Amino acid sequence: MKHMYEVRRGKPLLGATVDAAGTNFGIFSRNGTKVYLEIFNQFYDEEPIDHFELDSVLNRTGDVWHIYVKDIRHGAYYGWRIDGPFIPQEGHRFNRNKLLMDPYAKAVAGTYDFQSESIYGYDKKAPFDTDLTFSKVDSIDSACKSIVIDDLTYDWEDDVHPRIPLQDTIIYEMHTRQFTRHPNSEVEHKGTFNGIIEKIPYLKELGITAVELLPIFEFNLNSIANRNPETGEMLRDVWGYNPIGFFAVTGNYTNGMRLGEQVFEFKEFIKKMHQAGLEVILDVVYNHTGEGNEYGPTVFFKGIDNSIYYILEQYNKRWYSNYSGTGNTLNCSHSVVKQLIMDSLRYWVTEMHVDGFRFDLAAILGRDETGQWIGDLSLLKDIADDPILSGSKLIAEGWDAAGGYYVGEFPVGWAEWNGKYRDTARQFIKGDYEMIGDLATRICGSPDLFGKYGRKPYHSVNFVTAHDGFTMWDLVSYNVKHNYCNGEGNRDGLDHNCSWNHGVEGETDNPQILALRKRQVKNFMVLMMVSQGIPMLLMGDEFCRTQQGNNNGYCHDNEITWVDWSRKAKFEDVFAFTKKIIAFRKEHHGLRREQFLIGQDLTGNGVKDITWHGLKAHKPDWTPASKTLAFMMSGEDFMDRAIPLDQDIYVAFNANHEAVTFELPILWNKDWYRVVDTFKEAPNDFLDEPKYIASPSYTVGAYSCIILIARTSKNIKSKK
Repeated sequence: MKHMYEVRRGKPLLGATVDAAGTNFGIFSRNGTKVYLEIFNQFYDEEPIDHFELDSVLNRTGDVWHIYVKDIRHGAYYGWRIDGPFIPQEGHRFNRNKLLMDPYAKAVAGTYDFQSESIYGYDKKAPFDTDLTFSKVDSIDSACKSIVIDDLTYDWEDDVHPRIPLQDTIIYEMHTRQFTRHPNSEVEHKGTFNGIIEKIPYLKELGITAVELLPIFEFNLNSIANRNPETGEMLRDVWGYNPIGFFAVTGNYTNGMRLGEQVFEFKEFIKKMHQAGLEVILDVVYNHTGEGNEYGPTVFFKGIDNSIYYILEQYNKRWYSNYSGTGNTLNCSHSVVKQLIMDSLRYWVTEMHVDGFRFDLAAILGRDETGQWIGDLSLLKDIADDPILSGSKLIAEGWDAAGGYYVGEFPVGWAEWNGKYRDTARQFIKGDYEMIGDLATRICGSPDLFGKYGRKPYHSVNFVTAHDGFTMWDLVSYNVKHNYCNGEGNRDGLDHNCSWNHGVEGETDNPQILALRKRQVKNFMVLMMVSQGIPMLLMGDEFCRTQQGNNNGYCHDNEITWVDWSRKAKFEDVFAFTKKIIAFRKEHHGLRREQFLIGQDLTGNGVKDITWHGLKAHKPDWTPASKTLAFMMSGEDFMDRAIPLDQDIYVAFNANHEAVTFELPILWNKDWYRVVDTFKEAPNDFLDEPKYIASPSYTVGAYSCIILIARTSKNIKSKK
């Protein structure tokens, strides 16, 4: 065959590496016997303009196949084919008829034409091996093409990471598309990275310090066959938790043609966020891929070296182990997979300038190839100790779909989503019994979970709601999930929500119920902001976003999941309260300590760092029936004597259905001033100028809370 391009032996570098004369291509395959590189003129072409068979001696170093192609530069389209044994029961699924994506590709053109329909017998020439036998159908007309990207010329303008300390971080979890896709979002570039840029002034006004984006690795929106049974609308895999590339930023959130410009739009987004002092944390999925189980498509890993990349069932390697709950599980204990993940993380930090990562089902990264938890001996430790990732925020979802729950067990350097905080906060605020003792532990930073291995309170990410589950408004508006429009018979999504509708299921015009629901939302906001650890808000919770009771909105790209910005005006009082309580946390470093609150006098002034109270001062009610808790955090007792003084802060929660009166602790030469009382209507719920409390007690209304601060006594001032 006469070639259009001149080739050389190349170097064992993974991915497509561009220089002035051409591009070096490299791919790993240990068990493949023949490897082919194909170059395309356009991403939609069904015939390559050049095709190279790599020599197993000249073009192979160890298990890396490589070739250098002259005159191939930025914007070229390519794909791999790998031949070898197709013996599923031994774990091998090589198939030369599958055009494979480069796992190290920085961008992908086109969209994969595969849906779950193919499993049920529809012949769409999609890249499925539906009957577990060798498929002779060429996938070239249904597969994406990888794109050669030279992004080192991008001008970062001396961009630097904000590097906001963990204890000062306030996270805002959002979905890139859903945040600005609604017609009333008032941005030009709806549903894109540029749309978020347009909302930077809003994010700054709210006061958060970091956005945590749901997955932005390349994924297939159209991989779901279900329809909304109520409307007939085709559902979409909109959350992006089934990646088909660990280096490629998705084109689903850009304004262009998905021909490589998505890389530069994302970089511009990061640069603008950093210029505003905001950090960007990526929700990353390294535990499974969009290839699914034995019925899923062959996109990359299955055709590159299936037995290396995935954990397979030992009794018959035709079947995939499923610790992720999504069909397959990456073999994260294998050195090749470890290198892939480490290379990916380093790329996003060094070339894309992201500030940290939240790892989906991170417990899987702590398992060995047999599924056993190995913690400090796993990839998790490698990530925490990596010198290039040093300074990046590492946040784990400390559980997986196979029953593993390892919150508090991650290596030093990791922060973790605190699921126990979420459950305790929900149950206490709605008035459940037997919550007081555990609530106190969560407020102190969860020392039972994080007070070991030298970890700190800020390794606990405290949240009440996240993308997976009810929004905060739905949490106080629904007793049960309403997921019928997901097309799964309402079987999907969590049943254990610890929610309460406060008298009516769903939306209502009843003013008493609305007032109570808003009060509960404010109570949640207070609890998160006065607890030690990192608070995390879900997008739209600050103005009572609803998903109509759907607690698993992964498949809806419509008004069910889009942030409805009209609710900001409708719930202006909740929005204003949220802004103020965030600002209050920022103003008081006593709420953002580097050490756990331990109930001891650290300075010898006769006051403990935290004291607990009940209806009587210094007499907390720890009994199972108790629904009240108050505490005072000292503004003077810090382990580090160099820390400047703060104000004493008193907080009291009442989760009863009637008002109760708290006796206030007596201060030496100080008086109490009210800042917050969630029982009061705005603007008296949060006072811009704190109000002096003359009484030795304070009555806290039903299902409400207060915050008081200490100031120098009026009597002392008058003497001066």
